[in-house]
Amino acid sequence: MITLKQLRYLTALAEHRHFGRAADACAISQPALSMQIRALEKDLGVALVERRHGDIALTETGRELARRGESVLAGAQDLVALARRRSAPLTGTLALGVIPTLAPYVLPKLLPALQRQFAGLKVELRETQTETLVAELMRGALDVLLLALPVQEVEAASLALFDDPFLLAVPRGDPRPDGATVHVDDVDLARLILLEEGHCLRDQALAFCAGDRRDKSFGLGATSLATVLQMVANGYGITLLPQVAVETEARDKRVKLLRFVRPTPKRVIGLAWRPSSPRKSDFTALGRTVVQALGVAKRTRRATAGSDP
Repeated sequence: MITLKQLRYLTALAEHRHFGRAADACAISQPALSMQIRALEKDLGVALVERRHGDIALTETGRELARRGESVLAGAQDLVALARRRSAPLTGTLALGVIPTLAPYVLPKLLPALQRQFAGLKVELRETQTETLVAELMRGALDVLLLALPVQEVEAASLALFDDPFLLAVPRGDPRPDGATVHVDDVDLARLILLEEGHCLRDQALAFCAGDRRDKSFGLGATSLATVLQMVANGYGITLLPQVAVETEARDKRVKLLRFVRPTPKRVIGLAWRPSSPRKSDFTALGRTVVQALGVAKRTRRATAGSDP
């Protein structure tokens, strides 16, 4: 009979493609992991791993078993959380994933608020791009995500927290006066600076500003909003800046912010978690704390899995 331990070893092997690195990730010796994989292959009567000199690859059956095993392991983790659930909200450990276009602006306000309100909570943070966060959430490495909704292509429960409008950041020398309003069609795509591929903010900016012009090439990109704003300040172009980042990123007097006419382009910020998680009450409490810490207006509509919030 296949065990959760064997599934964990197989999924680690699928991720690291090396017995030694997989063993390190599982905190066991390489011979012990190899023995468990061979025992699993013997019990199932099928080869799961192609062993080659200096490298390994999973067979088609091995890949499928590892893929499905991630869901099984995540479900087992949720069962443990259910059994250990305490009556008080937000106690124990919370593995929180945050996208890079939120983390620097939300966490400095959110973490102290969580410490004040939930003394029994230990937060483990993971900051990276949406695709990676969602994959880690679904395999049980993370409990909940703070990101832009909706979550695409996976079945995830979600809660919309607040709207984050976009402003147009331009160099101070731009002829339009402070306080002027602009239309998305007025955005000069040839001067638009975006984050690099993989950031959801890049896709949102293109969706709002490019429309049918999305086949246009964009030559400038960066890994952070801080870098993008420095490029704008030095006259290299313009960009869309989310409201949540204004306090931190728009202090440079060389940058001017212009507001869009209604309907204002925006992103919806919220939480996402596995539907099987028993910690919905924790995530609801977390959502309230996010809204309170940032002093933003709470969104009244909730986003469900796969829907447009």
